[in-house]
Amino acid sequence: MYKQLSSGVKISITRSISTSFESYLASIGWDEDKFSMDEFVANWQKYFTENAAWYDKVPQDVLLSPEFHEELAQRIDEVIAKILSEKPTKKQIDSIEKMQKALGTNFTYECKAEAAYVEQQLKEQLKKED
Repeated sequence: MYKQLSSGVKISITRSISTSFESYLASIGWDEDKFSMDEFVANWQKYFTENAAWYDKVPQDVLLSPEFHEELAQRIDEVIAKILSEKPTKKQIDSIEKMQKALGTNFTYECKAEAAYVEQQLKEQLKKED
């Protein structure tokens, strides 16, 4: 069922998963001990029903189909795996290292999305010190 959707709808679904996942992780400070798949899925459902363009484009019978839900669960796993495996860029690493040296902090980050979160946190800390 998922494969039969238009490429635009599939891209929108993927984008809604990534946006929600990164937003959820930011809300828990990228603390894996606080991660709950149930909470993430609830946040994602709230996001796509209120904000995502794809939700209104998928027929109701598809949305209610158990097969579609299984395919979405698989897509969620794939998107999360991709996000978590994407390495931080050299620019992110350099920026974070510079700010951490200035602030005397030692945040760790494993992927590009987490590095973006850490970079934002450090920028906010620097603003407070100015």
